[in-house]
Amino acid sequence: MRVIVLGAGGAHKTEASIARAARSLGHPCRHVNVVGWIRYLKGLAAPVVRRLVDSFEPDALIMTRHAIRLGEGAVRALARGRRSAFWYFDLARRPLPDAVTLGRIADALFVTTLSQVERYRAAGVPTVLHLPQAVDPATDRPATRSPRRYHCDVSFVGSGQYPLRHDLLRAIAAHASLQIRGPGWRGVPADLPVRGGPVWGARFARVVRGAAISLGAHALPEHAQERGGGASNRMWKVFGCGGFYLGAHVEGIDGFARDGVHCAWYTDADHAVALVRQYLADPAARGRIAQAGRTHALAHHTYAHRVALLLEGQGYTST
Repeated sequence: MRVIVLGAGGAHKTEASIARAARSLGHPCRHVNVVGWIRYLKGLAAPVVRRLVDSFEPDALIMTRHAIRLGEGAVRALARGRRSAFWYFDLARRPLPDAVTLGRIADALFVTTLSQVERYRAAGVPTVLHLPQAVDPATDRPATRSPRRYHCDVSFVGSGQYPLRHDLLRAIAAHASLQIRGPGWRGVPADLPVRGGPVWGARFARVVRGAAISLGAHALPEHAQERGGGASNRMWKVFGCGGFYLGAHVEGIDGFARDGVHCAWYTDADHAVALVRQYLADPAARGRIAQAGRTHALAHHTYAHRVALLLEGQGYTST
């Protein structure tokens, strides 16, 4: 099957992982950087993208949210006569208009969180399926070393514009050496140990290697109420990089990774602190669980696993 991946460019973008996965499955694939063409050509980008797509003669089109920047009419023309899928990675409080539009154009909308399935069906998208993100073995892999500046008990990499995270991070910082990195942390309270900005690619792997524990945390209150497993992209990247992952438990998350076997799940800040203390005192357990988590993710949760389902028109079901 000849496949076009239509979305953002850049080696660290999910679109690149999707394209690599398609090729690893034996499908010729072209990755078209919609964002880049619009940046350079503005209103002239749509015809150029159309020629790039048509000249490849694809059987299938995999779109991400950036495809809508070409305009609804242009996307409809690209999808006409081809199998098409829109894979949407964001967890929004309510269905977003652009996502609904792309979902209606595509043969199927794939969402990364199970609770979003019914939300988008109710918004008028006919076919909505669950397909979480995953590990990219080409980029999500353990670092061979980590600079001393990354060495700490606990690392958190994520956006800082969500105050819900602050109390959890503050509680952990009171009992362990914590390093916070990511965008949006300027102007936060000084007692939060922010050590840097956005972290991508090989640097993320070095941050994971430098920390005894890599932390996950909800951004919004409703994320704690998710059903059917709300697996974050951070979790998959930590698994791929061989880190010990401590994340927030939601109903169904054990279908992706088991507590005490592949990672550890906490229920609230006090529980998170207790687990940090427990696993800092037991490096052998941390190492065993981190290795099991990576092995499990590579065996069952890579982008190749996900793309194979998507091209068959199937969603993810827990195994």
